Formats: sequence, structure tokens, C-alpha cells
Amino acid sequence: MTVHLLVPEGIDDPRRPSGGNVYDRRLAAALPELGWSVRVHAVGAAGVGPVLARLPDRAVVLVDGLVAAATDALVAESRRLRAAVLLHMPGSGPAEPAVLGAVDAVITPSEWARRRVVEEHGVAPGRVHVAVPGVDPGPLVRGSAGGEGLLCVGPVTPAKGYDDLVGALAEVRDLVWRCRCVGALDLDPPYVAALGERIRRLGLAGRVELTGALPGDRLEALRAASDLVVAPSRREAYGMALAEGLARGLPAIATTVGGHPEALGTADEGERPGALVPVADPGALGAALRRWLDDRDLRERWRRAAVRRRQGMRGWPETAVAVAAVLDRIADRTVDRTVDQAPTAGRGEG
Repeated sequence: MTVHLLVPEGIDDPRRPSGGNVYDRRLAAALPELGWSVRVHAVGAAGVGPVLARLPDRAVVLVDGLVAAATDALVAESRRLRAAVLLHMPGSGPAEPAVLGAVDAVITPSEWARRRVVEEHGVAPGRVHVAVPGVDPGPLVRGSAGGEGLLCVGPVTPAKGYDDLVGALAEVRDLVWRCRCVGALDLDPPYVAALGERIRRLGLAGRVELTGALPGDRLEALRAASDLVVAPSRREAYGMALAEGLARGLPAIATTVGGHPEALGTADEGERPGALVPVADPGALGAALRRWLDDRDLRERWRRAAVRRRQGMRGWPETAVAVAAVLDRIADRTVDRTVDQAPTAGRGEG
């Protein structure tokens, strides 16, 4: 059975890494292991209609939410196709309400996103499904004694809350720390310039590094040299960078926004591997950072909880199983999908 996967143009551009692009690529690689032949179509808004028009009746189509929300071309074509939308972030474009109401199924990365689709767009709950992003296994990060290495991953834009992070770091400038911020610097140049000037004005130059987007091996090297992930986002459907840090045993301080509480999760005994703070509240974020840097016992508790949380996190094969079950359903196929059918990677302690 073939699924046509419509993804944004530039999905493989290393200068534009994003959680949604990673999800799409990993799904395309994993679905063939579950009996689905994947045909990827990289399109802009203008290209959606022509691609869909060429597909035969009852073809199975999975459309990235950014592509689907940019045009209503999918609305009319959904009457003859078997269509699902992979909605990485609700609120992605003007056509979203009409599209989500027309397709056979919607797949979201978190329960928070699922609730939003049901409550705000009125989509029937039975048509909205959750497929949590997977994580790649990696070596356990031991961390330093003082916990000084802070890491924030995501494009440098207002939605990622970097200005809140800088404000919080100014609150703890009397303590020892370094913070590396990994993410694209060219999506909002005026914001990046203003952020750099603020860093200098607050006397944080040399302690806060804006690295730009990095390839996977260099990001892994930074994770290995870090102690704590900081996720100050103002808008987040899940938090894949947060989850990738946890998969290596890195605790995190994250905002309460969107799917962050689900991504941070709890260890098997109910303890969080870090802390949640209010959105757009540099004071609260700074206070949480001070607790981390000042309290050795707290650092050890969070680290132990992160290791236990790490052991329960699922990989991309399990994500593909969840998506394949939705595709089977809209294609009118009855297939027994279990996690055991998916190849799983080892979870060594490193």
C-alpha cells in the first residue's frame, strides 16, 4: 500500500532544522518497515493542488500541517482521497479549520494539541489521534559537579522565548554558568540583532553563545558537554529538543506552554526530571535556574529522575506504528499493529 506524504519545500535544508521536518523525515524512513510504500512530495502552497489532482481516487495521503494549512486545495480533493493531516502545531495557517474538518484523520504530537483541535476546531474526537515524536537513543550524559552547562535548542525567534531566557540569565549573573543557544539565526534578523545587543548590554557576552544551526554531530557534542536543557518557548506543541535532552539523561527547565509538560513528563516514581515555569516570566525562570545552580541535592534528584524518565521514552519506530495504525484505518485495512512489530534500537546507558 502506498502513502503519498506531502512535506514543505526545503525539508532537507540544513539551515532550516525543525522538529516538524525531523518528524516527517523519520516517518518516511520508518513506515516502509510497516508495509507502507512512501512517496514524498516536497511542495509549496501553490503545488499542493496539482499534486493531489494527479493522484487516483482513494489514494492515501498524509499532509504536513504547514502545507495543509497554507491552502484549501485539500478540502475539495479530500472527498475522493483518503487523507490525513500531520499537524505538528495547531494554528499553522488560514486554511487549517476548513482542512481539518474535511480530512479523514488528524495526527498530533501531543494530547495538548489533540485537545486543541477537538475543542477549537470542533473535529470529532474519534478522528484526532496522537503520535508522540520519538527520540534517538544516545549515551548518558554524566554532567559536571556544579551544573554550569546550560543548553537551549531552537531557532532564534520570539516564539522560542530567547528574550525571556536572556532576562532570566541576567538574574543569575552572579553565579557560574555558560549557556549555548543552538538554532537558526536568519529567520528573524532584527530580533537576533536586538537579542545580541541586549546580551552585550547586560554584560553576558562571552557567557551566552548563539551558535546558529548545527549539524547533528556537533549538537550531540554540545549535549555531551551540558548539564541542563532550558526550554523557554512561548509556543510549543510538544518539545522535541527537550525530549532529546531527556533521552540522554539531561534534566530540563521548561515553560508550561502547550505540550511541554508531556515532553518533560515524570519518572517512574512521579518525580519530574526538572521544573516547569510560567510562560514569558523571566523572573520565574531565573529563580528556577538559581535553585539548580545553588542546590547540589536538587541537581542530583533531577538527574536521577531524568535517567529514569529516559528509560521509558519511545523511539521513532513506535511513532511510526501509531501513524501506520491511522493510515490503515483510513485506507480500510485491518492490520494488527503492535510495538513489537517495529524495529527497536537499543537503550544502552552509554
